[in-house]
Amino acid sequence: MSKEESKAVIQSRVEEPAKEQKKKKKKRKVEPRTIHLKKSSGTASLYDWVHSLVFAVAIVVIILTFFLRLVDVSGTSMVPTLKHQDKVIVTNFFYTPSDGDIIVISHGAEYADPIIKRVIATEGQTLSIDFDKGTVKVDGKKLDEPYIQGFTHAEDAEIPKVIPKGKVFVMGDNRGVSLDSRSKEIGLIDVNDIIGKAQVVVFPFNSIKYLY
Repeated sequence: MSKEESKAVIQSRVEEPAKEQKKKKKKRKVEPRTIHLKKSSGTASLYDWVHSLVFAVAIVVIILTFFLRLVDVSGTSMVPTLKHQDKVIVTNFFYTPSDGDIIVISHGAEYADPIIKRVIATEGQTLSIDFDKGTVKVDGKKLDEPYIQGFTHAEDAEIPKVIPKGKVFVMGDNRGVSLDSRSKEIGLIDVNDIIGKAQVVVFPFNSIKYLY
């Protein structure tokens, strides 16, 4: 074999792998690229902040609608426990009135606005008020009432010996001026007219306190 033929054979051997590589490259499929757009850190932070704010507002609305209410105290019938224009948080979720509870009552036939009073006796309990001495007995036991102001005097309502089913007897802590179940204008309170139980005074800030 001549030198020229040897060179031709060597050249063909070198070129064959190169041709194969080119064929393989042509057979490869070009996968489409997906471009992911990233939010800028500023936009993402604003979105997260707005989302959190909307969620927080929704939670507050649900709580205030179904669990808590903010009620303004009007008048002086609950002095010294509560003062005029105090703001109190009232709960009403699965609430059942008990002796000593401070409750908010929706308007009745004789009074246009909600009132706030203390529960003295509930259905089935016996009640006796000595208006000469200003003492109150529930189920034969004299109540210890360090929270009251003024004298527990009589009004024009008839005081039942036993509180009827579905009713509660209420009085204000400021017994000398309070219009409550001692008066025909208020009378016994239907449990369905109870908005809820006052739990906490939240305003004014220097009067913040838990009521129980």
